Amino acid sequence: MTVVSPEFVAGLAADAEAAGVTGFVAAAVIKHEGRVLLVRRNPDDYLGGLWEIPSGTVETGESILAALHRETAEETGLAIDRITGYVGHFDYRNSRGGTTRQFNFAVTVERTGPVVLAEHDAHQWALPGELPEVSDEVRKLIAR
Repeated sequence: MTVVSPEFVAGLAADAEAAGVTGFVAAAVIKHEGRVLLVRRNPDDYLGGLWEIPSGTVETGESILAALHRETAEETGLAIDRITGYVGHFDYRNSRGGTTRQFNFAVTVERTGPVVLAEHDAHQWALPGELPEVSDEVRKLIAR
């Protein structure tokens, strides 16, 4: 894992922009007692039914780290206590046909429950070897 500083994260953003990436997403890998928190996309959403880690769009003028805190709170009701490392990124085609880069951070939260969902229809704490339907990228990320 990499130490996360604002300068390091600014470099990640600059690299993505130089590669022609048009959208940024910040994502939290939240582990507790050997399990990782997953949330399931609503059936009528883009990629509906797919399980994922809590994540969301970095808004215009917002830093990746600010989005990480905001999106984690919005999607789970949990507050990040510490960012413990950067665990990598992956790119994917978004619903508008552009390329989005998802920046993934290992975090600890102030408390692990209750999980309050605002944008997903279910959540679970899954063992890395017993994951539900997640993308290959998320599966690789959790296995790290």
